[in-house]
Amino acid sequence: MFKKAAIIPTGDELASGIIVDTDSPAVMAELLRLNGNAVILRAAPVTDSEEAIIGSIRAFAEDGCDLIVLIGGSGGGHRYSPTLGKDFTHSSMETILSGTCVSELYGKNGHMWSRLLIGYLGDALVFNLPGPYEEALATVRAFGAVYEADETDVERMNRAMASALEKQYGA
Repeated sequence: MFKKAAIIPTGDELASGIIVDTDSPAVMAELLRLNGNAVILRAAPVTDSEEAIIGSIRAFAEDGCDLIVLIGGSGGGHRYSPTLGKDFTHSSMETILSGTCVSELYGKNGHMWSRLLIGYLGDALVFNLPGPYEEALATVRAFGAVYEADETDVERMNRAMASALEKQYGA
């Protein structure tokens, strides 16, 4: 069971204060449900840049966090249209994580709606959640259900998260 977790909300809209972060408290509640004795840290919102996201993940892993949760930036965003937001969370994670499992969900318009990753940076288990509140909550709850049963089965965690997200989306 994890002992020290970090929550990293991402997005320029959060970092600039345009959007209020309602996801982090819900994610924290779920993590505390899993382990009420854990230390849970929350980063200040990180801007949409691979350098900033990677730096934050590395800092928490070096600080001894054994679970790191990123929120937001899971979509295809700017990769499909320059009018869409920049989504760098999953590409940042791919750069530094090992032993990753990935699920991609596509919207009815054919654009990547969400890319969920889970893997390791050293001893830290790292995964991402989508930004919309209901989607983040459904996804972290699915993670928790599998984690409680087997905290090493990242493939099953990833599948459960993707399934919960797909049900939430209605695809």
